[in-house]
Amino acid sequence: MPLPSSSGGWIASVICLSRFDLATLSRTRNLEIGRFPLKSLVLTLIGSDRSGLIEILSNVIASHQGNWVESRMAHLSGQFAGLLRVEVPDSALSALSSDLRDLESQGLQVMLLEGSAPEEAQYSQFELEVVGSDRPGIIQRFSKVLSEASVSIELLDTECDGAPWSGGSLFRAYARLRLPTDLTIASLRKSLEAIAADLMVDVTVHDEA
Repeated sequence: MPLPSSSGGWIASVICLSRFDLATLSRTRNLEIGRFPLKSLVLTLIGSDRSGLIEILSNVIASHQGNWVESRMAHLSGQFAGLLRVEVPDSALSALSSDLRDLESQGLQVMLLEGSAPEEAQYSQFELEVVGSDRPGIIQRFSKVLSEASVSIELLDTECDGAPWSGGSLFRAYARLRLPTDLTIASLRKSLEAIAADLMVDVTVHDEA
């Protein structure tokens, strides 16, 4: 998907500012944002893929002094789908929420939830990789074992690629996991490898790099 191009004029304007003006602008913006408590807003969005969707979304967020913090977005079967977290001054939360919902008139459906502070917990972080011939049930089998072991899935990416040598599809999964302190990596690896043998896939569990 092409990156938004409307920011070019803004960049050109900033380049024309003197170093003194840039420093003053930076300090002023930081002071303005610092006056207000920030709220975290988590968005899920989906719409028919076309150029300009990111620009439309970012313009709405910026117009309410929102800060685009982190996101995961992808093109899936002709649809553009994503997850996004933004921070916005408390006073602008209601107006931003309303304008984001109004994006449905432009073909972008947005669902919003107010974020909360993460719970303090002790855990170890590991990575899981699964590779093998695609078949139904791979994620279901692995997620069942993880759930029974009280392992949280912090991030999950999956994809299917063509496998020319077999004429089928090659399934790949990457997950970032949070393990409770009373669970050993050796025990988890043993459980996952048992499933891998049954599904005829390769599995790797290792410390996060």
